[in-house]
Amino acid sequence: MLTRNGQNNSDGSFDWKDAIIDAAISGGLGFCTAIGGTAAAGMPTKEILIAASIAAATQFFLWLAIKRGLREKQ
Repeated sequence: MLTRNGQNNSDGSFDWKDAIIDAAISGGLGFCTAIGGTAAAGMPTKEILIAASIAAATQFFLWLAIKRGLREKQ
């Protein structure tokens, strides 16, 4: 389930699995919305894919950084 805050495992280590899954979902959403927006603007296909890939990668790593930084300290 998507959450804004990162979580810890029972042993206190960071839960990378859930963080990566949430970041991938967010990145995929960014990819799809970027494709929709740029296609509606009439951009050529190659440029659409480049712009959408950049948006998805940015969203993925930003979400991962937020989840890593927002978690309870042990």
